[in-house]
Amino acid sequence: MDILANLADGFASALSPINLLFAFLGVLIGTMVGVIPGIGPTTAIALLIPVSFSLDPVSGLILLCGIYYGAMYGGSITSILIRTPGEIGTVMSTIDGYEMTKRGRGGPALATAAVGSFVAGTVSTVLLMLMAPLLASVSVAFGSNVYFLLLLLALIMLSNLTGGSRLKAGIATVFGMAVAMIGMDPQAGFSRMTLGVLELNGGIDFAIFAMALFAVPEALANLTRRRREGAPQVGKVKVFMSKDDWRRSTAPWFRGTFLGFFVGLLPGMGTLGSFFSYPMEKRLSRKHKAEFGKGAIEGVAGPEAANNAGVGGGLVPLFTLGIPGSPTLALLFFVFTMYGLQPGPQLMSEQSGLIWAIIASMYIGNVLLLVLNLPLVGAFVQLLKIPDAKLYSGVLAFVALGAYALGFDLFSMGTMFVFGIIGYGMQKYEFPLAPAVIGLVLAPMLESSLRRALQISAGDPATFVDGPLAITLAVLIALVIAAPALLPLLRKGGIIATALFSRRQVTTSELENPSGDLRTPTGFGFTADDSQAGEGPQSSVPEGEAVSGGANQLQPASTGQRANDDAGDRRAED
Repeated sequence: MDILANLADGFASALSPINLLFAFLGVLIGTMVGVIPGIGPTTAIALLIPVSFSLDPVSGLILLCGIYYGAMYGGSITSILIRTPGEIGTVMSTIDGYEMTKRGRGGPALATAAVGSFVAGTVSTVLLMLMAPLLASVSVAFGSNVYFLLLLLALIMLSNLTGGSRLKAGIATVFGMAVAMIGMDPQAGFSRMTLGVLELNGGIDFAIFAMALFAVPEALANLTRRRREGAPQVGKVKVFMSKDDWRRSTAPWFRGTFLGFFVGLLPGMGTLGSFFSYPMEKRLSRKHKAEFGKGAIEGVAGPEAANNAGVGGGLVPLFTLGIPGSPTLALLFFVFTMYGLQPGPQLMSEQSGLIWAIIASMYIGNVLLLVLNLPLVGAFVQLLKIPDAKLYSGVLAFVALGAYALGFDLFSMGTMFVFGIIGYGMQKYEFPLAPAVIGLVLAPMLESSLRRALQISAGDPATFVDGPLAITLAVLIALVIAAPALLPLLRKGGIIATALFSRRQVTTSELENPSGDLRTPTGFGFTADDSQAGEGPQSSVPEGEAVSGGANQLQPASTGQRANDDAGDRRAED
């Protein structure tokens, strides 16, 4: 009953005219930035942080949360219509969504994406509403040692799951943590790493750092690379679904919702729900498996629901543990602190009115998304007609204005552009930017919990393995660090065991290259070329397919081998 009473209070706040306006603006801006590749919710929220200074906490957070989940749907529009994913989470929608568009079924594809987003957003908000108070009540009992290990585990997982070089991800994380150390020591009171510059005694403003690393490099990269050739041509799209479309989409919507929500609970995994959902839907499909990669509506319904459900899942650890699971959530974490609020175990009890207003606004925002996006699909696609030079020059101007508004001095603008150039260099040389921002956010909490734990234990490091929960977290940290070295060995053993049971010889190439890279989307059972070739993701242990090629490739077996396998299956059945 307490949950219902709190939710009623939340709706009373969220339904006020001013908060309804900000919820509408949030989902509208979110959809627009989701449509434009390279902008996304992270950049949009970073740009609007200076604007949120002038708003009260409820209105400001409703606006920014609306941008967050609005962008999740916006990216699917261009993925389906012109095979241009606006967000990484909508990459999977290009496979079957674009194939449906080529067959004149872009309308049903957009409809199942919109309804799936609504279902996922609503159900994941219910799960958020039920799980957040429970987890908050449990996490209150966490000691400083447990909290330090929890933050360290999240930091390592986020660094490992960015894709690309683990070394570069680690360097980016350390860079972000080093930037967080600039300024006055919170306990000793002396300046650190300021180089004698008085303006740095207050530290580096997170909003400036975020705008510099996300907005400036993307703008510079788009201004220096070759311009887009022409605007996409999209005709009128009638968004409707037949009875058969509804029947085929319903189960994938709910499967994708629960999968995406629980994947979103894990740090760094929120956007990967759709990558898990697609092969799951393909494997579970019985009557329409052959359509995957050629226009199966299940291939759009499941991944879109999983992508949107990750929003609710990611908010649970943010609200209850103070752990942001993505760069976008790291920005929301900063906005909370900007308003004098500390995400974590005490937030649900001390600021219950604020949290329940945000939860209620998510219900409202999901309805607004459904009503808003279906009739305005064609209008949103026209945003791609804006020339790169005008669009990204405007982004740079807005960034400069925002940096000046934060400090009202040229030093803030100079700091922003210095870090912007550093971010551009990192992006050019393929250093991931997200770990730097996560490192900046988590470093102060890591430092304070580490110092507090050592003070309580009189400097005894054994405190970090004191108790079952601390030991469990320490073991998990060790496993996550050792996983890249252990997984190939485990797979190599699996290959040998499989060969022994099947009485076949193991090739040298299989032992030298036993697995793909699990840290990139191409390691989740499909190749980087699948989306371009119109082929659906292949299961990591596909039925009737053979592994060949490089580390990240799963290629279909030859036609002759398929025929032999099918014949063998028929003989076995007989």
